[in-house]
Amino acid sequence: MNTELGAKRLELLRELMPTATVIALLVNPTSRFITETMLKDMQSAARPLGLQLQILQASTERDFEMVFATLAQLRARALVIAPDAFFISQSAELGALTLRHSVPAITQFREFAAGGGLMSYGGSFTDAARQAGVHRPNSQRRQASRSSDRSDREGGADHQPKDRQGDWPRPAGDRARPRRRGDRIM
Repeated sequence: MNTELGAKRLELLRELMPTATVIALLVNPTSRFITETMLKDMQSAARPLGLQLQILQASTERDFEMVFATLAQLRARALVIAPDAFFISQSAELGALTLRHSVPAITQFREFAAGGGLMSYGGSFTDAARQAGVHRPNSQRRQASRSSDRSDREGGADHQPKDRQGDWPRPAGDRARPRRRGDRIM
């Protein structure tokens, strides 16, 4: 899905840089499917907007400085970064580089914008993981396990947390009514 949003990312950059005629696309040549999909999508979106699309490639961190030097030579006014796993892992560094070189850029994930990049537009890892039903990372599982071990030592394994109604003594003769749909439990 995020490769299909390339055209929208290009449109957003065009809105921010209406006088731009050259925009670059950064792809990872080792990710053939993403590169081919992005190229096809972006080239078809660039033509109607009157943009010339320059393709830049990077597959290692050492390539980043060369990419930004090439951007200046091409006179590219903005950069679209493909949603590649390598670029995602380097989001903070790419954000800092675009800030240092004063290049407006857009990519998929918010970590890029948090690292200093101009903006991000796309899906969220958190939402995707939630929809896919991905479980907590091992470190969170271990932490949860430790806290349950602690509760076993402190109050026994059969200890159940009480809701607010259970914490307050009830007046004599006041029967607890069964909970109904929409009742608030605090």
